[in-house]
Amino acid sequence: MSQLRLATFRVDITPPVGHPLCAGWIKPAVGITDELYALGVVLVGEEAPVVLCALDWCELSNREHTLWRERLAGAAGTTQQRVAVQCGHQHDAVWPDIGAQELVAQTEDLPDLMDVEWCHGTIDRVADAVRDAADRTQPVTHALLGEAEVEKVASNRRIMGPDGKVKAVRYTRCEDPAIRDEPEGLIDPMLKTISFWNGGTKLAVLHYYAVHPCSYYADGWVNKEFIGHARERRIAEDSGAEHIYFTGCAGNIGPGKYNDGSPENRPIFEARVYRAMVQAEQETERVSVERLEWRTVPLSLPADTRYSEEELREVLNNTRQTNNRRYKMALRIEYMHYVESGATIPLTALFLGDRICIVNLPGEAFIEYQLLSQALQPDRFVAVASYGDCGTGYIPMEKSYEEGGYEPTDAFVSPRCEAILTQALRELLV
Repeated sequence: MSQLRLATFRVDITPPVGHPLCAGWIKPAVGITDELYALGVVLVGEEAPVVLCALDWCELSNREHTLWRERLAGAAGTTQQRVAVQCGHQHDAVWPDIGAQELVAQTEDLPDLMDVEWCHGTIDRVADAVRDAADRTQPVTHALLGEAEVEKVASNRRIMGPDGKVKAVRYTRCEDPAIRDEPEGLIDPMLKTISFWNGGTKLAVLHYYAVHPCSYYADGWVNKEFIGHARERRIAEDSGAEHIYFTGCAGNIGPGKYNDGSPENRPIFEARVYRAMVQAEQETERVSVERLEWRTVPLSLPADTRYSEEELREVLNNTRQTNNRRYKMALRIEYMHYVESGATIPLTALFLGDRICIVNLPGEAFIEYQLLSQALQPDRFVAVASYGDCGTGYIPMEKSYEEGGYEPTDAFVSPRCEAILTQALRELLV
């Protein structure tokens, strides 16, 4: 049995001033508060390499997500099915979708939602870094597992009324004190950490936590938000070991209970996430990682059928509609086309030794899918990343569509997706 080997990579992927942010839904970049990064690991065992990559971007959709996986796979000497690319979901950041951009370019007046040349040049730079990492892997002798509760950051966004319907949505910024006072609701409060070691040398640390990483946004100032700040703080004090953060299933999870949108809350949330990162690395379990197994289940999640393509195109081409709404129609149409083309979305899991399971999901999946993943592997340390291929938009539960609220209204997928994704998770993890 060959020993697991690992290398990390880091690339600046900060957009230029003027670049569209959040697929055109918010103001384009007027300035740069923080550099944004692509961070990841290349893992090599007995089989083809595996790449885990986290982007400080809002989302990555459809053909664009496939292109990233293809390019990084080529650089690592593996297949695209063994590459997971997830976004952190910071909102003042880039959201590329080449298909939606092509639709936008056909309108008379709608500004671009991505700079294609710059975005695709960014893939090339990250691929170069992956290629370099694949040539300098180091042995991994063991891993350390730890977790810690993040206090007063995450809360469920969907506030239910006595009739079983959503009575209020507690967005990431919630100015109504009565809604903030509602209970936290269903969340996963634990930040999970996996660190890889070569003897006494720490090589890399992966952190996983489920929350919409938005304290305040939409002012055009590009930033990595409180999750990125906490991560960089750990890197700065950790003598060369790379720390990589993955956002979990946060489709219905945000900081709204504790966030009225005041800028002062960003460093508060940073400190709370940072404390959990430190604590998770202090209370650890040492495990063997000699065996690597990568599993993939192809997903075909049917598109929302509440609106026809003709109806969506009418809104897209209507200059009296807001740009925000028109961009959303372009994204919806492109997802329809993607599904109709027969393309599938990868649902993947990395198993290391007898204890570690890392699950990578698409879209803005609800927290229930994260909790299900953990329940399906009760004897393993299960870390979950969402925000892979985000062409789906939100992935709610089937009952969510009857309950109402923002997320199912905005979802690009059918209510049937819960049954499909649940079955796929069982195939992947059982």
